[in-house]
Amino acid sequence: MKAPIHRRGLVYLAAAGPGLIAAAAGNDAGGVVTYSSAGSDFIYRTLFLMVLITIAYVVVQEMVARLAVYTGKGLAALIREEFPLRMTAFAVTAFAIANIGLMVTEFGGIATAFDLFGVSRYLSVPIAALAIWSLVLFGSYRYAERVFLLLTLVFVAYPIAAVLGHPNWHKVATNTLWPHFIANKSFLLLAVALIGTTITPYIQLYEAGAVVDKGVKPEDYRFQRVDAIVGAILAAFVAMSIIVATGATIGGSGPLTSAAHAAHALRPVAGPAAEVLFGLGLLGASALAAAVVPLSTSYAVAEAVGVERSVSSSFRQAPLFLGLFTAQILVGAAVVLVPGNLITLILNTQVLEGVITPMTLVLILVLANRRSLLGPAANGPWARWLGGVSILSVAAVASAFVVLTVLGWFGLN
Repeated sequence: MKAPIHRRGLVYLAAAGPGLIAAAAGNDAGGVVTYSSAGSDFIYRTLFLMVLITIAYVVVQEMVARLAVYTGKGLAALIREEFPLRMTAFAVTAFAIANIGLMVTEFGGIATAFDLFGVSRYLSVPIAALAIWSLVLFGSYRYAERVFLLLTLVFVAYPIAAVLGHPNWHKVATNTLWPHFIANKSFLLLAVALIGTTITPYIQLYEAGAVVDKGVKPEDYRFQRVDAIVGAILAAFVAMSIIVATGATIGGSGPLTSAAHAAHALRPVAGPAAEVLFGLGLLGASALAAAVVPLSTSYAVAEAVGVERSVSSSFRQAPLFLGLFTAQILVGAAVVLVPGNLITLILNTQVLEGVITPMTLVLILVLANRRSLLGPAANGPWARWLGGVSILSVAAVASAFVVLTVLGWFGLN
């Protein structure tokens, strides 16, 4: 006999969290810049591409949640046990180095958001760093998750900003339902950037680690599955709202270089409320990612070496896990406070993300296909086909980004 709907709803709310938080964190400072640039440069033409990306995103997030629930282990631990040790060492090392660059970006986003409201980065960044560090170090997983879930509420600012921009809804709909691609290098590179900023390894590693940390059991997997899928869809909806907002107001003006540029550009067209909403969204996104990115690194490294890893643990119980988290917070905040610092100095970390993204996604697919690992919960024929097409497509595009970037270093593209 099925449980009453209201009781099932309560069980879902108890399971909700890791998938929603992980997906929301993907709309970080770098994501806001990329989505804003898509709208300002190509108006609504990337919306159909975002639909395709969303399908792949949902497939990946669901497989990660399933792996974590049915094995009780994070991704790095599974990779260590199921694949050669050198592969694990390479992936985790590259991932950790890339995440240091991402931490600078996230604290840069916090500084930019507060700058919009007239608050100096020399005040906002140290306070934000201390608050994020204290939340994880002195709180339990349950408490930290509630705060993270509250931060996801700020993303409602972007759909509202999109409405305030008064877009042409007919064009929005047609560009969402039918491809309007442009056959040039700029559009291709932006497409690569959209995939890279939406589906990144730290999101999957955090989700798996958080599901294990939360202790979700196989009997509650159906609720965790909903959490992963709904989180991915909502995150993609927010991303598309950013594209619509900037496309409606400054579409056709060319690519943007910062989220602040996008926020300021909205003001004369959509009004001061849109600028404020955009700034609040940037602040919430950056703060959430500034917690999730270092946690994903800590989960990965601790899992890879097989030591204690939990937000609910004390520093004495999990020194490596919490020590790595602390170090990343310090480095990210310190670099942003250096006078004359430019976020572009760390953009080459995207190359490392490009290297590990296809590898991580392929490993996820292989793990989810293994009946020796998941038993009847392993991918069936349909899931194998859909997962294979989605992940290999993303991996191919991510690899193309790396190749184009390396060729650019030698002036060959």
